[in-house]
Amino acid sequence: MLFTDIIYGPVHSRRLGISLGVNLLPLHSKLCNFDCIYCECGWNKDNRAERPLFNSRDDIRIALHATLERMKEEGALPDVITFAGNGEPTIHPEFEGIIEDTIALRDKFAPQAKVSVLSNATQLHREDVRRALRKVDNPILKLDSAIEETAQLINKPCGNYSVKRVVEQLSAFGKEFVLQTMFLRGEYNGTPIDNTTENELLAWAAVVDHLRPRSVMVYSIDRATPCQTIEKISREELEKIAERVRALGIECSAV
Repeated sequence: MLFTDIIYGPVHSRRLGISLGVNLLPLHSKLCNFDCIYCECGWNKDNRAERPLFNSRDDIRIALHATLERMKEEGALPDVITFAGNGEPTIHPEFEGIIEDTIALRDKFAPQAKVSVLSNATQLHREDVRRALRKVDNPILKLDSAIEETAQLINKPCGNYSVKRVVEQLSAFGKEFVLQTMFLRGEYNGTPIDNTTENELLAWAAVVDHLRPRSVMVYSIDRATPCQTIEKISREELEKIAERVRALGIECSAV
C-alpha cells in the first residue's frame, strides 16, 4: 500500500499514539534503499515509477501548515508528527530543511506534539542527516538483526550495506535515539528466516548493550507483507525479548 498524499492520517499508531504522517517520497512510487520482506509498501520493483520525484520542501511545508492549522481549529491535534511514507525519508536531499520547517510549524500549532522519524539508519554517514535527526524528539532507527546474513535476508538492502558499519554509525550518533527491531520468522525464496533464535538474540542483545540507546522498541508484523511466507511473532514472545533489554537497564516497549 502506497501513501498517495504528502500528509496522511492522523492514524492511531500502536507505537506512537495519534500520529500525523508525513511522506517525503514520491506519491505513487516507492523509493527506498531497502526492500524489506515485510514492507507494507510492497516490493520496490512493483511500486517504482519511471522517474520518481521527491515531494518538494515547499509543498511539504504548505501541506503540513494547512493540516495543522485545520486540526488546531478542530481541537484535534496529533500526539506525534511522524516521517515515514513510501520509503526511507532521510534520503530526501532537503531532509534537514524539512525537519526545521516541521519543528517551526509544530511549535506554532501543536507544541505538545513530538516529531518522530522512522529510519533504517543507513544515512548516518551524512552530517546533515545526523544534525536533523538530533533535532527531532524521536529518531527511531532500525536494526533488524545483528547478524549480517539475516539482515541481508530481511532488509534486502540495495547497494553497499553492512551491519558492522551501521552499528558503528549508531554508536557515533550518541545514545539519544530509539532502536527499533522487527521480529519475524518464516522463509524467503526457500531460505529459512528467524531472528528470534537464541543465537540471534544473543548477538542482538550484545549490540543493544553496546549502543545503550535511550530506549528500544520491539515489534512484529501488523499489516500485509509482500513476502507471503513470513509470520508474526506473538506478543508473549516479544515481551520475553523486551525483558532481555530491560535486564540491561534499558527501557524497552513491545508493541
